[in-house]
Amino acid sequence: MRQNPLLHSIPIAIGGSADRRGVISTCNYPAREFGVRSAMSTALALQKCPDLTLLPGNMALYREVSQQVMAVIQRYGIAFEQVSVDEAYVELDPQDSAIEIGHTIRAAVEAEVGITVSVGAAPNKFLAKVASDWHKPNGLFAVKPHQVDTFVSQLPVRKIPGIGPKTAERLAAKGIETCADARHYSVIELVNLFGRTGVYLYNRSRGEDDRPLATDRVRKSISVERTFAHDLFDSNELDEALERLWVKFIERTEKANIDHLQLAPFVKVKFNDFSQTTLADQFQEISLRSFRQLLQQARLRHDPSKSRGIRLIGLGGRCPQISEQQLALF
Repeated sequence: MRQNPLLHSIPIAIGGSADRRGVISTCNYPAREFGVRSAMSTALALQKCPDLTLLPGNMALYREVSQQVMAVIQRYGIAFEQVSVDEAYVELDPQDSAIEIGHTIRAAVEAEVGITVSVGAAPNKFLAKVASDWHKPNGLFAVKPHQVDTFVSQLPVRKIPGIGPKTAERLAAKGIETCADARHYSVIELVNLFGRTGVYLYNRSRGEDDRPLATDRVRKSISVERTFAHDLFDSNELDEALERLWVKFIERTEKANIDHLQLAPFVKVKFNDFSQTTLADQFQEISLRSFRQLLQQARLRHDPSKSRGIRLIGLGGRCPQISEQQLALF
């Protein structure tokens, strides 16, 4: 929209074409009014909004603009953590006004970069993340320390980062729809019901998050993937697709200055019934051969008597600091 003012008031989306089974990466707010959402298939998005203008992505431009935005944010505060291309945390000096600095950042980004950003101000990362979504687009929302308990108690559990639709359904089945509902359960009860998620839910439902800003983030993995225009059944087709992905994977590791031979390989496979599996082998060296073996094993994880096509393959490697901490089960 910044690059082309004519797009300002019409529904637009970034994504792949419908005839190649593309997926929406993101969309503007006029498109969202029609029900278009990120991760939605392009075909469905066009059904919901026939006048949707579909545009290709431009990662080089996004990275450039991201650097400009992050440079503005880093002028403020005593610590900074970039989470993704479009999200970051900044820790402020206790003497500073979070609301004033939030407005200053928003104004500076709009004036210098030409886009708008939304800001959340709160005592910890969890609440700041939730608050940043509260007044989108181009807004600021603050949760002050004395407001935390009231704000969190009314918060739907589905608003907690990491609580997806399926987990939200399981919680609702137990009568847990808001954080106030979750507080009726002890941490032991929540762990018995939901495993590790129970501890996470116990803390977040009380507005608690003691994570410091990660100022020295370390890459955990690197990967490439592709969704195919048609389902792949034939072994030769799969092998050709794997070879093309292998070339892209090597290019990506070289660009990131990572020695691929130091990585532990994994593959991700999505079948034409939308079921998905990921398989890794931390004791193998990454090679085209190791990826072939993992792909074959991943296909056999499901009922081999059913001939199911493959719609997506991903290849990746986990970095040493992660794989070296894992032990073999047997």
